[in-house]
Amino acid sequence: MLICVTNRKLCRDNFLQRISRIAKGKPHAIILREKDLGTAKYTELAVKVKEICDASGVPLIINQNIAAAATLKITGVHLSMADLLTYRCALENYQCGASVHSVREAKEAEALGVSYMIAGHIFPTGSKKGIPPRGLSFLKEVSAAAAVPVFAIGGITRDKVKDVLRAGAAGICVMSEAMTSADPEAFIREMSRIVNRGSENDDPHPDNC
Repeated sequence: MLICVTNRKLCRDNFLQRISRIAKGKPHAIILREKDLGTAKYTELAVKVKEICDASGVPLIINQNIAAAATLKITGVHLSMADLLTYRCALENYQCGASVHSVREAKEAEALGVSYMIAGHIFPTGSKKGIPPRGLSFLKEVSAAAAVPVFAIGGITRDKVKDVLRAGAAGICVMSEAMTSADPEAFIREMSRIVNRGSENDDPHPDNC
């Protein structure tokens, strides 16, 4: 499975047109990140992105902004650990994921009822300059500790997908290349094929899916 995470500041062309092309590539979901926007501006953008996602049948996940999710009646939300703890009393109406950076956080997030988690950053990435990557050993530990799907994020290029899946990840997240690729639809389709092929090859019981 592949999740696309947005970052309009990396986008050199029209952001909404790029989201449309990404959605046509059929990722597992799109997380509207855009953490710098206030609630009103974020909600305004989310309305437009939701229309695009709905047209392609791709789930939209709201990042952190519970108010926007409630306004748009979107059940998929992604939270930091801090926000997960803050909003945990209101999460029963949502399909919630969380970003985790340690095994302890992974266990805590699962205990709070998340349906998936994103672990990172795994490899060096321009979006985390100066911050050392946590590596495949970290991903392996988190994946082993979690009963819910773990998605890896951070510097995951085509040649690294197989190693990520072998470490136990259920899938990957892509951001930078999705926001800058000359053909985002083709990029999403290619990466999805690589992930799906890797998952099939690593499944010891492929007929039991």
